[in-house]
Amino acid sequence: MGGTELDVFYILGNKVRRDLLSHLTCSECYFSFLSSRVNVSSTAVAKHLKIMEREGILRSYEKEGPFIGPSRKYYEINISKTFVTTVTPHIFWYRGLDLNGAPTEKATIDLSGVNTESGDLYAQVEGFLQLSKELNKILSFLQAVEHKRDRLMARIKETYLREIGDMTQLAILHYVLLNGEVTVDELSDRLNLKEREVLVKAQELDRFIPLRIKEGVIKIDEERLKQRIGGENDAGED
Repeated sequence: MGGTELDVFYILGNKVRRDLLSHLTCSECYFSFLSSRVNVSSTAVAKHLKIMEREGILRSYEKEGPFIGPSRKYYEINISKTFVTTVTPHIFWYRGLDLNGAPTEKATIDLSGVNTESGDLYAQVEGFLQLSKELNKILSFLQAVEHKRDRLMARIKETYLREIGDMTQLAILHYVLLNGEVTVDELSDRLNLKEREVLVKAQELDRFIPLRIKEGVIKIDEERLKQRIGGENDAGED
C-alpha cells in the first residue's frame, strides 16, 4: 500500500463524512448548503470538512455568489481514485487506483493453471504470486472502467445542468445511476427532503430521463431509455 496511501477507512467510517462526499460528487458546494443537507450542527459539519481537507480529499476556496454580498467558501473533492479492499480471515489488503491518465482497456485473465488445493510450500507461494499478477490485470481493467464512468458522469452533470438546471433532480439521477436503484426513503435521508418532495422531484426527472417508480423504489427504465435513444415515443411512468 505504501506509507502515503490515504486512510480511506478513517474517512468513510463516519456517516456524516460519507453524506458530505455524496453531495460533493453532485456539485461543488458552499458551506451553508452542505450544512442544510445533513442532520448535524454546522459546527460538526465544519469539523468533518476540516478533517477531509487535512487528509487531502477536499479543497476549499473563496468565490463570490450570484448576489451582492461577501464571498462564500466552497468545497470540492480533490482526488480521483478507486479503492479496492479485501477482508477475510486470511487477508486484509486494500489499494487505491489513480483514475487520472489513460489506463489499459484490455485484460485477459487465466486462473486455470493455479492449483490452490495441493503442493508444497514453494508451490503454494508461487501460486499466490501468479494469482497476484492476475489480480493486477483485473485492477488495471477496473481502473479503465472507473476512469470512463467518471468522465461520463462529469458529462451527464454538465449536460443536465445546462439543459434542465435542477440540482435536486440531478442529485436523484446521480444516486440512481451509482446504485442501480434507490428507495424514496434513502433519498429523503440523503437529500434531507420529505418523501413527498422526493417523489415530486423524481416525477419531474422522469420527463427527461425515463424512470421506474414503483413501491417506493426508483431506478432507470432501461427499456424506455433505449426507445428514446431510438427516437420512439413512450407511454411515461408505470
